[in-house]
Amino acid sequence: MKVKGRIFLLDDDELIVTMLARALKNAGFETQIQISSKDIIEKIEAWHPDIMLLDINLGEKRDGLDILSEIKANEIDTQVVLLTGDDTAESAIKAMKIGAADYLTKPFNIDEVIMVVKGILEKIKLQDEVRFLRKSKLDYAQHEIVAESQIIKNIIENTKKIAVAGVPTILITGESGTGKEVLARYIHYWTHQARGEQTDDVPYIEVNCTALPDNLIESELFGHTKWAFTDAKTDKKGLFELAEGGTILLDEIGDMRADLQSKFLRVLENRKVRRLGGKIDLPVEVTVIATTNRDLPQAVDDKDFREDLFFRLSTFAMHLPPLRDRREDIPLLARYFLEHFRQKYAKKNLQGFSPEAEKLMNTYKWPGNVRELKNVIERCVVLSNEELIDIDNLPFEFYPERTFPFVERRKNARLILSEKGISLDEVEKDLIKQALSLTGNNQTKAAKLLNISYDTLRYQVKKFDLK
Repeated sequence: MKVKGRIFLLDDDELIVTMLARALKNAGFETQIQISSKDIIEKIEAWHPDIMLLDINLGEKRDGLDILSEIKANEIDTQVVLLTGDDTAESAIKAMKIGAADYLTKPFNIDEVIMVVKGILEKIKLQDEVRFLRKSKLDYAQHEIVAESQIIKNIIENTKKIAVAGVPTILITGESGTGKEVLARYIHYWTHQARGEQTDDVPYIEVNCTALPDNLIESELFGHTKWAFTDAKTDKKGLFELAEGGTILLDEIGDMRADLQSKFLRVLENRKVRRLGGKIDLPVEVTVIATTNRDLPQAVDDKDFREDLFFRLSTFAMHLPPLRDRREDIPLLARYFLEHFRQKYAKKNLQGFSPEAEKLMNTYKWPGNVRELKNVIERCVVLSNEELIDIDNLPFEFYPERTFPFVERRKNARLILSEKGISLDEVEKDLIKQALSLTGNNQTKAAKLLNISYDTLRYQVKKFDLK
């Protein structure tokens, strides 16, 4: 059974606390009980409960309100529900002022307790999402898998089977820009669609293993306890905990530090994480998708990647081929991106590509793959003022070396030098004319576009007699 949350119970009545713990366990919660306040703060910090059910009247020197105050003073990241036999509003108001999430009056109904606990856990989940600023919605229309090549169709079919089966760990390999992140989003979508869940309500967290500093990546992934290091002033959940019930994408896993690889392997095998500075393992139920553009078998041979981790990841591995190996997808993708950016930039008159432009795109090697194609089409749409995108709109990289003439490119702000040569004055004049054309003769904007001062531009306009 999936663990829904961790509940710590403190009440001096052993019968009540045992009955509550049994009911909560039956409802899918993990529980820990205590009948005295001895070392209670240390035990809470060590166990990391999501919620604490705390009796106000403990029959000791300090009562539940004192403990609640200590929890708040120590900035412990747990929500407290006070249990009280006093049904007056005064004690409830005092508890809420100190920082209680809720209170329950004895004798209470078990169903009511479970309902309150579930409500608080849902609030915790929302707070975690806001704190991490994770994607609350995945716009699948913006990340559609567009292909007609058989190799991609086969990959989609097999990946969907893996996702629907609920495979917990998946590896996606391929060059940069081939669409690994897009496929990962679809795995997330297919996985939870098969379970009848709304994907907007399920966490999806992306982590770039190369973007996080070495001194932070461990605490970001696995979390940390208070004072685990100098700046750790409170407990913090790691990204694996925040992704509970959903998906975590570890991008560029091939570049993960060697010491973290071993810890990551333990997470994959045990489905538990231990916070930095922590003493206990916390269970996590999360789909792990790892992506890399590295040749992992070669990295294993070079001793840069753990062999056991590679075997663990490669059980369910998908490889996305480069765009140059599936050229039949280039026209389809180009038209797809053209339509998308035509609407985005309100280029209603733009209808398509000239035959010459299509030929160049189909023969180009696309080292940046689908991402490069998308960026090129966006640039062409923005700079084109004609009905068709022509070769003059394409970057000069598309031309075979030494076969292109010098062209004055008003739509493509690049100048190409021919073997006949060209004077620097001609280059300056051409660039200024292009900047003025692109900005509708607005000299202030043209100066910013050229990264020169307004006075310099005015001088150049006068110099070249540009009206």
